[in-house]
Amino acid sequence: MWNMPNMQVRENFPILSKKIYNKYPLVYLDNGATTQKPLCVLDAMREEYLNANANVHRGVHYLSQQATDLHESAREKVRQFINAKSTSEIIFTRGTTESINLVASSFVEAYMKAGDEVLITEMEHHSNIVPWQLQANKNGIIIKVIPMSDDGVLDIAAIGNLITNRTKLISVTHISNVLGTINPIKEIVSIAHEHGIPCMVDGAQSAPHMKIDVEDLDCDFFAFSGHKMYGPTGIGVLYGKEKFLEEMPPYQGGGEMIGTVSFEKTTFADLPFKFEAGTPDYIATHGLATAIDFIESIGMNNIEAHERELTSYALSQMRTIPEMRIFGPLDAEHHDAVISFLVGNIHHLDMGTLLDRLGIAVRTGHHCAEPLMHRLGINGTVRASFALYNTKEEVDVLVNGIKRVSQMF
Repeated sequence: MWNMPNMQVRENFPILSKKIYNKYPLVYLDNGATTQKPLCVLDAMREEYLNANANVHRGVHYLSQQATDLHESAREKVRQFINAKSTSEIIFTRGTTESINLVASSFVEAYMKAGDEVLITEMEHHSNIVPWQLQANKNGIIIKVIPMSDDGVLDIAAIGNLITNRTKLISVTHISNVLGTINPIKEIVSIAHEHGIPCMVDGAQSAPHMKIDVEDLDCDFFAFSGHKMYGPTGIGVLYGKEKFLEEMPPYQGGGEMIGTVSFEKTTFADLPFKFEAGTPDYIATHGLATAIDFIESIGMNNIEAHERELTSYALSQMRTIPEMRIFGPLDAEHHDAVISFLVGNIHHLDMGTLLDRLGIAVRTGHHCAEPLMHRLGINGTVRASFALYNTKEEVDVLVNGIKRVSQMF
């Protein structure tokens, strides 16, 4: 396996050489929230602002055509990245959250009525809970929850027992942003399809860490965010099978998503533009495409292997700390790039605050997964999450930092 990350990779991220409080080298372990951005992404976005900044799809002039070409080539880049059949299946959104909201709104309107059911899991991010609750309040749909074991593994057998003839969609996270659990998406999709039910996948925590092939997964919808995979904030993707997207009504109305408009009637544009009202963030789509190029230059297989090795090493080292509680599966094969933990009775906020004073950036709190916290019987955790530029030496700094903070209590 390629020995990564090396200094050449880290040099693409100048922020990683920053000194925290003018004293400690930055150890950035909050990648599950957002990753740092390589220079090539920042340079690409700056270059477009300087040389090809014009509204896309709207103009016959040279700059508009340049910007449109970059925007649509980004769509093709995303299509290839996740192996979708067509660019018509690639909808640009502001992120995973908007992608799921789009499906919740438009899918429910097209296919569901009061009393129909959507299945989600106990480990979902709020982004895959609240949109369905809004639809429950608005349209009377019913939310049913797939349980998990105490060690954070979904009860797959329970899915069949929860499905009824009113179940219209299963919406599930690919990787838990708290537990790091890698859910068996192909198996879940297969169960769903056996019952004639489409399946939505929240891929916010999987797209940055493993090869995604939507044809192989056979999922009907897949959502992910640019900012968690070395791209800019405010840009994300919804993949959807054409047969569903064609029948689903628009999520928003306005310019760009129309065919014709009169005061009596509006017709809608073809896919994917039907779901892209208004001026898109065409600079960010170019940034996302550049981030994908960066990922592919390293190799997703290399990234996945490195992060699995790093996670395995971190799990083994952290388990040596007295009174350490790690949430989620304890084997790296089923646990990806995220480790949530508590030590003894130390409050997660105290641990995170004191680690920060040592230059170690971790996340604390409920991680937008309050129902999961209730299931675990806790108020929150400390979360360390890894990316391609993290090292075993940084894991050692984290472990030593936890030990040092623990001694204070």
